[in-house]
Amino acid sequence: MDVEHVFKALADHHRRHLLDLLAHNDGQTLNELCDHLPITRIGVMKHLRILEDAGLISTRKVGRTKQHFLNPTPLHLVADWAQHFVRLRSASFDRLEELLHAQHRDQQTKDQSE
Repeated sequence: MDVEHVFKALADHHRRHLLDLLAHNDGQTLNELCDHLPITRIGVMKHLRILEDAGLISTRKVGRTKQHFLNPTPLHLVADWAQHFVRLRSASFDRLEELLHAQHRDQQTKDQSE
């Protein structure tokens, strides 16, 4: 699974909306998904194909219809990647807090010695 394909798939707001719809109600048909988007059926089909190519959804034939299902695994990979930056930012805030506390202590010490 290529994370680059996942990012490209997530870049479009219609595809993110499709993922939201499937997260809320998994196993929807093309017609059900089309009801929620202001684009043509062919447009929805193209977006679904991109999501499937990125591994974000799977499609199963059930009787005469195809149902689309969310696959959250690639989203977990993206979240894990992004979490690295959250940790870096958190560490930066921790260092800033330590610096501010040290400055506050230094100022108190200076004020007491005057």
